[in-house]
Amino acid sequence: MLTRRELIRNGVGLMGATTIHSNSFWDFLHKKHFRIGACDWSIGKTADVTGLQLAKDIGLDGLQVSLGNLKNNMHLREKELQQQYIKMSRQTGVRISSLGIGELNQVPYKSDPRTEEWVWDSIDVASNLGVTVILLAFFSKGDLRNDPAGKAEVVKRLKMVAPKAEKMGITLGIESYLTAEEHLDIMDRVGSKAVKVYYDFRNAADAGNDVVKEIQLLGKDNICEIHMKENGFLLGEGTMDWNGIGHALEEIGYHGDGWMQIEWAKPNNMDLIKAYQHNLGFLRNIFK
Repeated sequence: MLTRRELIRNGVGLMGATTIHSNSFWDFLHKKHFRIGACDWSIGKTADVTGLQLAKDIGLDGLQVSLGNLKNNMHLREKELQQQYIKMSRQTGVRISSLGIGELNQVPYKSDPRTEEWVWDSIDVASNLGVTVILLAFFSKGDLRNDPAGKAEVVKRLKMVAPKAEKMGITLGIESYLTAEEHLDIMDRVGSKAVKVYYDFRNAADAGNDVVKEIQLLGKDNICEIHMKENGFLLGEGTMDWNGIGHALEEIGYHGDGWMQIEWAKPNNMDLIKAYQHNLGFLRNIFK
């Protein structure tokens, strides 16, 4: 029986023989009708319900919402706060597009027992808020590179929580500096369709990975959502090859859940709203 990685490798060979008809990243986006959101932490509203109003002021379709942090005990787990988010979402017309647990960067999932409860509970929160993707962050103290013991513990913990996520229709998205091969290895070891990659092109490039080849290797079924960012630069003004990325995404037939999240695409001296409106225009231009 072929593993997920073997199936994907076979598929990549076939994809290389196909003809790509899209002329640009814009053509790809136009065909796919992505909805565009932003991460609440990147607009200064981490785990803050007023982030939905700011998202509306920017003109975004949605907001990726933080579960919380250590200080507030992951307060989105509280039903009252969930209701506040639901109410604010209805008032503003801005959707809660997905969840994120960024605190895992400082309180690692690979080693801290408290995180198991956070991830377990986040599935219920996601279900209550009507979202299907939860970002699990693996940077800083949670970095998995060159850490086989850490990877093994993450696999162990994901194996325990994945059946619950799968049953409730929730995807746990791994965002890390690992290569596509390493991500696939973790997914194979967990053995659940509820665990996928939350792909961030900038992170992958910064880690020295070939973004286009990684997209082809992963394939559409292993990517749950994507981040659009250029650290310190507006989208389109940094070093990322967005046309090449667009071609690669089209080649694998990726459409995800229709969401792309803008993150950290702002020069230090630029007004946040203006920066994110620029980024939104960069991505939404083809919808006009």
